[in-house]
Amino acid sequence: QLQLVESGGGLVQPGGSLRLSCAASGETFHYYAIGWFRQAPGKEREGVSCISANGRSTNYADSVKGRFTISRDNAQNTVYLQMNILKPEDTAIYYCAAYGTYYACSGLSGKYDYWGQGTQVTVSS
Repeated sequence: QLQLVESGGGLVQPGGSLRLSCAASGETFHYYAIGWFRQAPGKEREGVSCISANGRSTNYADSVKGRFTISRDNAQNTVYLQMNILKPEDTAIYYCAAYGTYYACSGLSGKYDYWGQGTQVTVSS
């Protein structure tokens, strides 16, 4: 079992930055790929970014490329999502999720077995 807890969400003005954290419990965290997903009101959940268990492979949605950066610290059982140049359309609940694969990661939510409770990000002036 893996438990995930997101933090770092909040209200920020357009152009601002936030750093989300996904803290995991469980000794096998370093065997799991981690993904960040988001869901805005009235919209389907979409993949934002993911990172492989070994940290060497990352993927980003086209809408966030060049603005968001995913990273992980396996010693701290934590994955981060640095979000810069935030836009109103980034407003959503952000979730982190995990599934057991080592060298790659996926943007497909159906592959993920464990999910956090989500953290709200609101970009507004």
